[in-house]
Amino acid sequence: MPLTNLNQEQYKSATSQIRYNLTIASAGTGKTSTIVGRIAHLLHNGVPPSEILLLTFTNKAASEMISRVANYFSAEIASKIVSGTFHSVSYKLMKTLDMNITLKRPSELKTLFKSLYEKRIFPSSDETTPYDSNYLYDLYSLYLNSTNNGEDFESWVCERNSAHKPFVLIYQDLFDEFNTIKKEHGYVNFDDLLLEMLEIQKIHPFKFYEILVDEYQDTNPLQGRMLEGFHSKNLFCVGDYDQSIYAFNGSDIGIISSFSERYEGSHIHTLTKNYRSIKPILDLANKVINYNERIYEKKLEVVRDLTPHKPTLLTFDELYMQYEYIAENIKKSDTPHSEIAVIYRNNSSADGIEANLRDIGIASKRKGGHSFFDSKEIKFVLDFLVLLTNANDMMAFIHIIEYGKNIGKGVAKDIFDALIILGDGDVLKGLMHPNNEKTPYKSTKTTNVQLGLFDDFIEMGSLSKFKNSGFNEAFLGNPFLKHPKLTVESGEYLYQFYTLLKELKRMSNPANLIDHIKKSKIFASVLENLGNARGKQKDGTINQSMKNTAIVKANRKVETLKQLSHRHTNIKNFINAMVLGGGELSEGEGVNLLSIHASKGLEFKEVYIIDLMDGRFPNRTLMSKGGSIEEERRLFYVAVTRAKDILYLSYAKYDRIKKLDFIYSPFLVEAGLIKEDPKTEQEETKPKKRIKKASKKEE
Repeated sequence: MPLTNLNQEQYKSATSQIRYNLTIASAGTGKTSTIVGRIAHLLHNGVPPSEILLLTFTNKAASEMISRVANYFSAEIASKIVSGTFHSVSYKLMKTLDMNITLKRPSELKTLFKSLYEKRIFPSSDETTPYDSNYLYDLYSLYLNSTNNGEDFESWVCERNSAHKPFVLIYQDLFDEFNTIKKEHGYVNFDDLLLEMLEIQKIHPFKFYEILVDEYQDTNPLQGRMLEGFHSKNLFCVGDYDQSIYAFNGSDIGIISSFSERYEGSHIHTLTKNYRSIKPILDLANKVINYNERIYEKKLEVVRDLTPHKPTLLTFDELYMQYEYIAENIKKSDTPHSEIAVIYRNNSSADGIEANLRDIGIASKRKGGHSFFDSKEIKFVLDFLVLLTNANDMMAFIHIIEYGKNIGKGVAKDIFDALIILGDGDVLKGLMHPNNEKTPYKSTKTTNVQLGLFDDFIEMGSLSKFKNSGFNEAFLGNPFLKHPKLTVESGEYLYQFYTLLKELKRMSNPANLIDHIKKSKIFASVLENLGNARGKQKDGTINQSMKNTAIVKANRKVETLKQLSHRHTNIKNFINAMVLGGGELSEGEGVNLLSIHASKGLEFKEVYIIDLMDGRFPNRTLMSKGGSIEEERRLFYVAVTRAKDILYLSYAKYDRIKKLDFIYSPFLVEAGLIKEDPKTEQEETKPKKRIKKASKKEE
């Protein structure tokens, strides 16, 4: 049973009779076993599984814990435990209330927000320029997640940067319009799920005997308010302040550090036995993290007794020689590629490693940068499925239609609005059976200089240009084709959309639908478009080999999506499962290429931490935007503690492409791998003409 496998510290934590418990579980100390043990303890003591709530940082982590519970009890009992991330749990609980919501990925809603942003005119300012749409969207998300005192967005922005005061009214009105459109269409993003949940908790309290929280150190104030909203009498939190690395997402290390103050009579447990890393690796990690202020004292004990492979420092004269050498080193390694990870602070660092691994025939899978579900071919297929569940989904419609020649986002939005008018509020009816007495295009904008709003209008064109197109009569007579920017080519694309949508309406199985979309004319058109874009060279010509490779990869991705769909018979459930869990998926097999954030919770026999140059790691740019050296140090700690047996740390002195000199990361000095000598370092940073191999230094 789970409890018999625990060490003394884990057992004491898992069986605590105290109502409020916080367990400090450093990297590799068995926090998952402790949480599973706690669930077993609750079940043994008669707590109904449906009254246990498990909140985790990833859905994958929740699934693994529930699977382990099922091994000891039964799948039926384990399935009754409510589990998942704060967002997925909110969604599950809302479903029990039959709430009609449509989940959208941030990238999709950023497109909508950008379309609103681009129609605003900002006043000129001598002090600064307005935030761009992507940064403003992320800033608003940070505001929602990091504030808990009712401070309004305008004041919050001005407090962070007073130079933006001339723009705050426009910023706020933008979000008012954006939120109104989301509400009209039933769209919610991850932030909205939590905000909706807070409101629901006021009128419909969900009762749980005990709530367990994994990765408690990464809880942000918005999640904290949701947690408090359950009013549970028993709380079991597990976390490690040294691994708090999500400040950019609003996480507040003060939440874990103030636990005993906020919960009277609580108890702090500490797990001290490390089962993952060998002693030299753990010593290095602790040496650096000890430069941070200690919140809870802890001293780790290494359990694994192996012949130590001391952490190795690799120093390079030139940046890309670093990537080349590491790829070759991986090729010579006896470690299985699936047990090797290359970890980086900035996603751009992965490009050089990925290219060099590919060049010598080593497969790799990348996670933490561009998501599988953000690829255009996958979004296109999923958007078709979305339209089958809700034809009035504006974002799905725009994402599909904008691929047509001479269309783009603006015209796609005009067509959507026109079909709403022609279908008396129903896009599908407007496309298939339009009310021809209606005027499809009209302006709804008002003029307001203070808010950056101005009128625009559309002057309707003629349908005569399509008369020899081969369209059927019903489609050819649709007034939405009167948009003046539509050409014969864009009309043909729209006809392909119309034809496929009619065919798909007769189907329901997700796998069959994906297969049908994959074989359609419109998807072939999109693949041609994407292939040309991905095969385009600097001189403007298309590299046919690159284009063909891009098309093959795109088809392979869609086939992967089809395989994922086999577990689902309901389209809407499949779509929502992909949105909630999509960010946790990685493609392919081979060497793991991971951002530090994506590496959280994972472990590997052999680890390379690359680009350890001051400025890159620690990332001084992000520090200047509100980060801190303490957070960067915690990121370093997380990266190092992914390694079980073998650890390489590397840095380069020069980037010949950008002509930049680098100096080593201060963390290498704190780790004792480099003795700081500014005069010597200044001489060493001059680039050399050639490098035959890396120099090594062992701790």
